[in-house]
Amino acid sequence: MGGYAEVDVLKELTEARGVPGYEDEVRRIMSRELKKNGTHIITDGMGSIFGEKKGEEGPRILLAGHMDEVGFMVTRIDKSGVLYFSPLGGWWDQVLLSQRVTVMTEKRSFTGVIGSKPPHILTLEEKSKVYPMREMFIDVGAKDKEQVKKWGIQVGDPVVPICPFEIMPDHDTILAKALDNRLGCYLALEVLRRIKEETHPNTLIAGATVQEEVGLRGATTAPYAVEPDIAIALDVGIAQDGPGSGNPDSPRLGGGPLITFLDATMIPNVRFRNLVMETADEHQIPVQVDTMMGGGTDAGKFHLFRKGIPSIVIGTAARYIHSHVSMVSKQDVENTVKLLVEIVKKLNDRQLEAIRSYQD
Repeated sequence: MGGYAEVDVLKELTEARGVPGYEDEVRRIMSRELKKNGTHIITDGMGSIFGEKKGEEGPRILLAGHMDEVGFMVTRIDKSGVLYFSPLGGWWDQVLLSQRVTVMTEKRSFTGVIGSKPPHILTLEEKSKVYPMREMFIDVGAKDKEQVKKWGIQVGDPVVPICPFEIMPDHDTILAKALDNRLGCYLALEVLRRIKEETHPNTLIAGATVQEEVGLRGATTAPYAVEPDIAIALDVGIAQDGPGSGNPDSPRLGGGPLITFLDATMIPNVRFRNLVMETADEHQIPVQVDTMMGGGTDAGKFHLFRKGIPSIVIGTAARYIHSHVSMVSKQDVENTVKLLVEIVKKLNDRQLEAIRSYQD
């Protein structure tokens, strides 16, 4: 990664609070950093934000992370003063209990803990199962429902996981919340920063969408605002390097940028995919391949824009996503930025025509 200033930006992005539909804190950081790079700001009606940097005449390239992280919304306040909640994005119930969260109101924020019936009074049958989210609650230390209301907490308030940013003792592993997908936001900003003084045969549009975790919603509207000819979704993939994973070729931290060949929402344009792999080989950047049908990214909507645009997903492997905490490799992040910069410098009109031509 770059110098301390760039690490600080990633730290600020991950510690910002922005669940789907409530991305304001993240958007303010994105806006500030995009303006620092002197770009023309483009937004859509959903809240997605991008900076446009014109190079030489050529195709419009979209680099897009997404601002939202998985979280919750308050859906009921119990007479006892605890808060019941619904998930915003995909959660595995087992990772929730006893975790700290922030309940955000219009005027202030409250720390809470996710609780449940104590294990000491669970039946043997209940103990043998994953405790269901619908029976969990958030305890903010209130005595009753009236106290909760006096504090200003109400149904509809967003709830955000708590996990401070930290670089681990190996000086490479980053631990933080919301690396899915503040890392994609960071990648977009960093590529834009590094290419600011360089010539490139295209127009670069770099930024982030909203509400990816609840159905790729910002990715549905954003292309109408930025009019891309080709798109790269910047996101994390699943690291499978823990005990019991088995396959030595599975994505891992430190193995290089992760190129998605298949997911539940898209098969990338093969010519574009090949160009990415050739560029990595040309610049001796190690890469990994991801083929997983268990999820999707904003590229699932980008590639269906109007008559269809070539799209691909590039990012890094990450551990423990869709929980309160996640991990990525600084080395992977740096190599991903390098790869993206080289791809942008290569994509001209001729390359685009070769990528999207289906003529014999």
